Amino acid sequence: MPFLSTALDRVKPSATIAVSDKARQLKAAGRNVIGLGAGEPDFDTPANIKLAAIRAVEAGKTKYTAVDGIPELKQAIVDKFKRENGLTYQPNQVIVGTGGKQVLYNALMATINPGDEVIIPAPYWVSYPEMVALAGGEPVPVVCSAEFGFKLQPAALEAAITPKTKWVILNSPSNPTGAAYTEAELKALTDVLLKHPHVWVMTDDMYEHLVYDDFVFTTPAQVEPKLFDRTLTVNGVSKAYCMTGWRIGYAAGPVQLIKAMTTIQSQSTSNPCSIAQWAAVEALNGPQDFIANHNKVFKERRDLVVAMLNQADGINCPCPEGAFYVYPSCAGTIGKTAPSGKKIENDEDFVTELLEAEGVAVVHGSAFGLGPAFRISYATKTSDLEEACKRIQRFCASLR
Repeated sequence: MPFLSTALDRVKPSATIAVSDKARQLKAAGRNVIGLGAGEPDFDTPANIKLAAIRAVEAGKTKYTAVDGIPELKQAIVDKFKRENGLTYQPNQVIVGTGGKQVLYNALMATINPGDEVIIPAPYWVSYPEMVALAGGEPVPVVCSAEFGFKLQPAALEAAITPKTKWVILNSPSNPTGAAYTEAELKALTDVLLKHPHVWVMTDDMYEHLVYDDFVFTTPAQVEPKLFDRTLTVNGVSKAYCMTGWRIGYAAGPVQLIKAMTTIQSQSTSNPCSIAQWAAVEALNGPQDFIANHNKVFKERRDLVVAMLNQADGINCPCPEGAFYVYPSCAGTIGKTAPSGKKIENDEDFVTELLEAEGVAVVHGSAFGLGPAFRISYATKTSDLEEACKRIQRFCASLR
């Protein structure tokens, strides 16, 4: 359509949202579908957080706020970074946005010039390269294979850096793989970045609290203080606090960058929802004990899914350190024929035939920049996960 912007030529729709939408459509049509595409906890928002929102409504806290967030929430974020990450920020170094996605987008729009490159380890969250492209930059995917735990290696980072590199995006624990970097692994990467002062670090820590097996989370500015002044540390309340629909993300970084991001936000959405901000204050300042309880359930689900998928013909599923995703390889199914008669040429064929044959909705790995694989979110009830894995086993056994 000639009326539309040519910027749309640089971006694709979100594959993860598309899978969730397709699962909903099939359910509405009467199909028995188990949707494992959505990246959100199935637990409800804790009662104290909901109560804080209700009290905010009753107190009339329903007006516009400062574009970059209410002072109380910015202070809660400052306190969180100090308490949990050993990072010292001032409120003018913090921005609150409508979800972590907006915060990341603001940062890229505020900094990217045509031709600027952004290094993105692959597999990556589907939105990273698309946001870079929309901002006019060049996404530079760097493949991180299962051999290295889906983690960026120092030599690969060094090789990807050019004079045009502006950012490297790090996501730990990762969406889509669940891979998480140890302190030593992060230090090896930050040592490379110290040699390239023109490269900034954008770290997406949204899954910070969702780690298992005694894994200890660290973030780049904490690991290497010399990078503090060129690091944007992004986080939010969506995952650990079960607040996906509340749409609150935040970031901390250099004052001038935060000011620029605030300018972008002031001309797009303005402030995040006032009620959701007050709920987020309670989330960060209130009791945290439920997180460990949720993680116990997530770990049990992870172990169940990994074990059952590794019993499926042609599937190899690594065990991740965090988040609530697994990223199994389906390489052993490529070239086989599905019950429909369709030959499986790639991972998109695999997930399409799986959905048609068994009613299990997952996301193909090529959407995340590395296939043949698929992503499963195990943030759903255990009985559904067990049934879904049985269906996957049955589907793989039916391939010829």
